[in-house]
Amino acid sequence: MTTLPTHTEKKLGLVIDLDTCVGCHACVVSCKGWNTENYGAPLSDQNPYGADPSGTFLNRVHSYEVTPDEGAAMTVHFPKSCLHCEDAPCVTVCPTGASYKRVEDGIVLVNESDCIGCGLCAWACPYGAREMDQAEGVMKKCTLCVDRIYNENLPEIDRQPACVRTCPSGARHFGDLGDATSDVSKLVAERGGMDLMPELGTKPVNKYLPPRPKDEQIDILAPFLDPVAAEPTGFLGWLDKTLERIG
Repeated sequence: MTTLPTHTEKKLGLVIDLDTCVGCHACVVSCKGWNTENYGAPLSDQNPYGADPSGTFLNRVHSYEVTPDEGAAMTVHFPKSCLHCEDAPCVTVCPTGASYKRVEDGIVLVNESDCIGCGLCAWACPYGAREMDQAEGVMKKCTLCVDRIYNENLPEIDRQPACVRTCPSGARHFGDLGDATSDVSKLVAERGGMDLMPELGTKPVNKYLPPRPKDEQIDILAPFLDPVAAEPTGFLGWLDKTLERIG
């Protein structure tokens, strides 16, 4: 007799709509602001107004002009942060156990007191989502604002990641992707949400919604946006190659 599971594994994550993201960087600014005040130690900057600035950002937005095969050119704004992978290589390679994945909600975190700043997790992450804080000498990353989403002292509307709360175009969505009935899961199903680099087997929790085909581009672009393509081509193929270069 088969025993059915009595609960669904919780997988908190983001769904990012590449069709509605306008590249305004509001999510970057709000993430930097919230985590500088609440991460534990400020997200440092080095010579921020000089000729060669650097700093720690847990969320970044890259903008590209994309020309899919036989399609019209379009601008794609691509936000990048930790994808909270189910099979997270950053966790596997960490020699001290500082990087870990929470059982209760699937969020990948770093215990900074155990981090030795070796950088192995950054090398292992295929998405370039790890950030070495040069001032602190430890690795930092997106926490999904774990200090916000469970904070009962905040109004319920604010119990979501700062980037989601701030996004003016509604391009960022937060919820339980382990629950097929959640709003984010329904959105992924309706829009053909995709994993980044699915061939790597990291099983990222975060999903990306592809740009919607426009008018006469529908028949041309749709085949290239297939989220389950074994060898991604078109937009998805371009995204894979771009991530390999910037990772």
